[in-house]
Amino acid sequence: MTAYVLVVVAAVAAVVAWAFARGPGVRTVSALGIAGLAGVAAIATLFEDPLAGDQRPVFVLFGAILAIAGGAVVTTAVFAQIDGAAGEADDSGSMHAAGELLRGGAWIGALERFSVFLTLAARWPEGIAVVLAVKGLGRYAELRSHAGTGAAERFIIGSLVSLAWAALASYLVFEPYVIAR
Repeated sequence: MTAYVLVVVAAVAAVVAWAFARGPGVRTVSALGIAGLAGVAAIATLFEDPLAGDQRPVFVLFGAILAIAGGAVVTTAVFAQIDGAAGEADDSGSMHAAGELLRGGAWIGALERFSVFLTLAARWPEGIAVVLAVKGLGRYAELRSHAGTGAAERFIIGSLVSLAWAALASYLVFEPYVIAR
C-alpha cells in the first residue's frame, strides 16, 4: 500500500509541476522531489504484496500519469542542468536553442513515454524498439539538416531520459504482479 500512495502522490506532484513550475530552479527541485518519491516507491514494491481488486486500475492510471507528466518534468530539469552547467542558456549552441529547432518535442516526448508505458504494460518490451524507430525516422530529416547545432544530442538525451522514466513508472505499476506469479 505504501508504493500505491507514493505513486499517487508523485503523479499528482508531477502534474502540478508540469502545469505550474516555471524556471529551471523550480523544475529541478520538482524533478528531484518526484524522482525521490518514485525511488522510494520502487523500493517499497520490493517489500509489499501486489494490490488486489478495485485499486489496481487506479494504480495503473496514476502510473501512466506519472510516466507522462513526471517524465516531462524530469526531462526538462535534465536539459536545464545541462544548459546551466555549460553556462550557455542563451547561446545558439545550447540545448535550449536546439530545442527551438526540434519543435513539438514536449508532445512527442509525452507520446513516447505513454507508448513505452503501454508496450511494457502489454509485456511487449520489443515495442520500445518500434517506438524509438518511429521517433528516429520522424526526426531524421530535421536532425540531419541541423547537424552541429546540438539538436542530435538533445534528441538522444531526451529520448533516453524519457525511456528510462517510462520504464521506471511501468516497473512501479506492473513489477509486483510479475513477481507474484
